[in-house]
Amino acid sequence: MSFLFKSSPPPPPPPPKIVQGTPLGALLNTRTLVSLGFVGGLVLGAYVLKAVFLPAHLSRSAKYRRIFLWLAFDGLCHLILEGSFLYLSTFGRTVNASRSFMAYMWQDYSRADVRWGISDPTVVALEILTVLGAGPLALYTAYLLAKEDGRYHYWAIVLSTAELYGGFMTFAPEWLTGNKGLNGSNWVLLYVYLWFMNMIWVVIPVYLMVDSYGYLARALKSAPASDGSVVASSASKKKASKSQ
Repeated sequence: MSFLFKSSPPPPPPPPKIVQGTPLGALLNTRTLVSLGFVGGLVLGAYVLKAVFLPAHLSRSAKYRRIFLWLAFDGLCHLILEGSFLYLSTFGRTVNASRSFMAYMWQDYSRADVRWGISDPTVVALEILTVLGAGPLALYTAYLLAKEDGRYHYWAIVLSTAELYGGFMTFAPEWLTGNKGLNGSNWVLLYVYLWFMNMIWVVIPVYLMVDSYGYLARALKSAPASDGSVVASSASKKKASKSQ
């Protein structure tokens, strides 16, 4: 009768599950979609500004149309989106402690970079300059472009230099401390938030700097030197050599 009480061998373990990556729906959650949609709204706002302020003959140029759109979007992003972060991160406030709509979006971005949720002093200090300086300057530069004012090129270089410096100072502290606050655990956080949302503020400012530098260099070479100038242009040097 002992066989009646003999325990049967345990069942074999289930086969291991094959993980093929995180489902897209788990990555693009409601908060992420709302955040990306808000950025899309800023792009739409830039198109509205282009339709209102950019002359038709400039709008027909793909180059100037895209530059104006970037400058308009840049200004709106700094003033509205980053302006909300600055408000939520000063005078004892933090993004993570807020329940506002703008904090709702910044909390999603802080999954990729925790410093944006805790009022990191380095980030906040840079955002003060970005919101109060780069934001208005971007819109002013777009205005100069629309008016075909030559001062556009000078301010485009100033703005682009500030953008590049700000981007470096935002991430350099993390690089030097082992990226402790950065999280690239999935492709949305790594490639959308950390890479794309920051690299466009590197690639486009570099392009604008090169473009405006070329314009100013050509203008200085062809323009005659005025009295008291430190460096004479190539045209004035040739003229002076012929007169001797």
